[in-house]
Amino acid sequence: MGLLTNHRILITGVLTDESLAFGIAERALAEGAAVILTGAGRGLSLTRRTARKLGDVGDVLELDVTQPEQVRSAVVAVTERFGHLDGLVHAIGFAPPSCLGQGMFTAPFDDVATAMNVSTYSLATLVGAFRPLLRASTARGGASVLSLDFDASRAYPLYDWMGVMKAGLESLGRYLAREVGPDQIRVNMLAAGPIRTVAAKSIPGFTHFEDTWGDRAPLGWDVHDASAVADAAVALLSPLLRLTTASIIHVDGGVHAMG
Repeated sequence: MGLLTNHRILITGVLTDESLAFGIAERALAEGAAVILTGAGRGLSLTRRTARKLGDVGDVLELDVTQPEQVRSAVVAVTERFGHLDGLVHAIGFAPPSCLGQGMFTAPFDDVATAMNVSTYSLATLVGAFRPLLRASTARGGASVLSLDFDASRAYPLYDWMGVMKAGLESLGRYLAREVGPDQIRVNMLAAGPIRTVAAKSIPGFTHFEDTWGDRAPLGWDVHDASAVADAAVALLSPLLRLTTASIIHVDGGVHAMG
């Protein structure tokens, strides 16, 4: 019996098999979970192609977190297929080009607002919409919400407004954990070190992280290996960490704690 046997989990953010969310989905399936994937916009067809590599995960749901109608439709679809949710993985982020690598005085507020809506507010959107299904979890310790994060305790070169969005995401996670805890829903952040994914390649100067992270990490770091991130996600989704909430779990080789 796997750690996630009989768990029903909704996973967003799978685009290619390099995606962190793909690794989490693959690991969750190996541990016995039933999984539903979502995709959005122009990436939906790519998500559907990638989903085939995971085996039988059913139809990929269209879910653009900025479109209330799609959120409502996704809730209906998940209700019909699963009846309840034991886990939800938030792996969604986007910022217009002006918000990355341009400093803090270039992006107009409309672009910053877009980044906030997609990268931060979307966690509240999903938890609020799927709260009844998460509340109905049959898992020991209740349901688990997991959001992928990037350490926001410091300012990184070129990350600019996305760093602000991650700081907001971390704070939002704590507030959500406080609000939905009485429903036996826990909310945690998984702050991963840099992994070479499609999303990472859109960040100007990503090679700066690649070139220095491994040198600064006491345990070392491989930008091509996301297996430790997927393992940590499974632990957070499972009953093993059933009394852990409002926390940021770092899987970064230890860089976040170094001077």
